[in-house]
Amino acid sequence: MQQNTEHTPQTGPGYEQRDVNFRAAYIFAGTLAAVLIVVIFAMRGLFGYFSEAQTLGPPPTPFKNVRELPPAPRLQPDPKLDLARTLEEQRQLLDSYGWADQGTGKVRIPIDRAMDMLLERGLPARTQVPANGADASKPVPNKQVKP
Repeated sequence: MQQNTEHTPQTGPGYEQRDVNFRAAYIFAGTLAAVLIVVIFAMRGLFGYFSEAQTLGPPPTPFKNVRELPPAPRLQPDPKLDLARTLEEQRQLLDSYGWADQGTGKVRIPIDRAMDMLLERGLPARTQVPANGADASKPVPNKQVKP
């Protein structure tokens, strides 16, 4: 492959004049600067409006040593401990005697005792209507089987 090593003298300015449209670049830069100035003043006005409309209240005093809780919902600082407490409270309710509703006379008994009482008394049986429809207003009780 041959290379052209001859040097030809330049007759032009030495650079391409048609690549950059300086007029368009100046218009773009001016428009960008104008938009930035408008946005800066608009944001300054908006922040001024917000500082007037939404006050943060009095600043906290350095002598106040009480931590104010944020409004609900709050994050749990220790979810495992909260779960353990909740499970313990539920276990305590299931394993103790107490009033479920004192006004209606309902009481709460431990699960083990309730299961023992159920085995002693048996499950309540359903009542059946006779198939012939003789007296549908009087249900016939099933026989209970006690262990």
